[in-house]
Amino acid sequence: MEHYSQAAAVPQGTSSQSNTGPLVIITILFFMWGALTALNDVLIPHLKAIYTLSYVQAMLVQFCFFGAYFIVSLPAGMLIRRIGYQMGAVTGLVIAAFGCAMFYPAAQAGYGLFLFAFFVLASGITILQVAANPYVTVLGDPRTASSRLTLTQAFNSLGTTLAPLVGGMLILNGAAFSADQLAAMTAAQQEAHRAQEAASVQGPYLALAGSLLLLAVLFAIARLPKLSGASESDTDSAQPFSALFKHKHLVLGTIGIFLYVGGEVSIGSFLINYLGEAHIAGLSHADAAVYVSYYWGGAMVGRFIGFAVMRTVSPGKALAFNALCSVLLILTAIFGSGHVAMWAIIAVGLCNSIMFPTIFSMALHGLGSQTGQASGLLCMAIVGGALVPFVQGAVADSSGLQVSFFVPVACYAFILYFGLKYANLHKQ
Repeated sequence: MEHYSQAAAVPQGTSSQSNTGPLVIITILFFMWGALTALNDVLIPHLKAIYTLSYVQAMLVQFCFFGAYFIVSLPAGMLIRRIGYQMGAVTGLVIAAFGCAMFYPAAQAGYGLFLFAFFVLASGITILQVAANPYVTVLGDPRTASSRLTLTQAFNSLGTTLAPLVGGMLILNGAAFSADQLAAMTAAQQEAHRAQEAASVQGPYLALAGSLLLLAVLFAIARLPKLSGASESDTDSAQPFSALFKHKHLVLGTIGIFLYVGGEVSIGSFLINYLGEAHIAGLSHADAAVYVSYYWGGAMVGRFIGFAVMRTVSPGKALAFNALCSVLLILTAIFGSGHVAMWAIIAVGLCNSIMFPTIFSMALHGLGSQTGQASGLLCMAIVGGALVPFVQGAVADSSGLQVSFFVPVACYAFILYFGLKYANLHKQ
């Protein structure tokens, strides 16, 4: 998933020093927060099995994780204006590391502490994003800023692609027992099994905590350009926030971001359980995790295809086409079975590729001095990743897992409508 910062920044002064080292560090940051986000798709089915959770209870992971974006985004901007971008990034890394470290006691304390750890981790990532994004544009020639942003986003996608694969090997490699097998165990055996499975997250997340702390040290000592918040124009600051809602394409775009992030995250969250269904693929959690990597990897590949196609096709039409393909693929996954259904739901990842940046840019079209405020509104809409999986979980509990995928169908149907309605927006 692409990440956009609410905070704009401008460089103060210039430096002749090489920016290669700082750019490498920031690129690693993009990779890390992509990996940490995608690891949730591995942990959700794992925690669901350990604590015998309903789907709604399991989706509390995404509720706590993406809820942090909504709660922390605005305070993060205020914090960074106070302590600066560089120290803001260091603070975000330290908080994220603390969140990862909390997984160690959570494995012994239970599901509640896991949820709090997810919130702390996501809070750190949110602060980190708001602080680190501006550096991409100023570390080098302004004429090549777009290519640098593309590079860092590619590494973010690489993180989301590799994390489920590695996480599956490190976390899901224990013996999996069916509900009947667990029922046949004594209470002591069940408790011992749960403790063993919960402990499998401790090592990987301690390693992640150490990596984040190391990055915090590197970021703290790196010689980076001084940034300050770009002053908004008098017109922008004078505009009340409510004035944004006069722009229909912004309002619909905000809903689109909410539903897109929700649909994308929801599919990833349920994918391992879906592929474990006997009439779909009957895969173990560890084997299914590999295909979650294909889902996120499809988005990475699709960006390159989208970059070429959208040079001649309008953003709205490209968005509508991808949304339509997503709807058809998910319907195939709902009504189909076997490998056809399996690959249909995985292929939605390819269609996701262009959606976030396209909806984002279309929603901001022609807003002029209100662009900064509107960008903040769109960033807050990422909370869809917290709420839509929760809704799908409720449907899965009441009507079945396969039927629950009608929830992301509805999300992509709205995006199809948005794309068609503003198919010629940039020509206006």
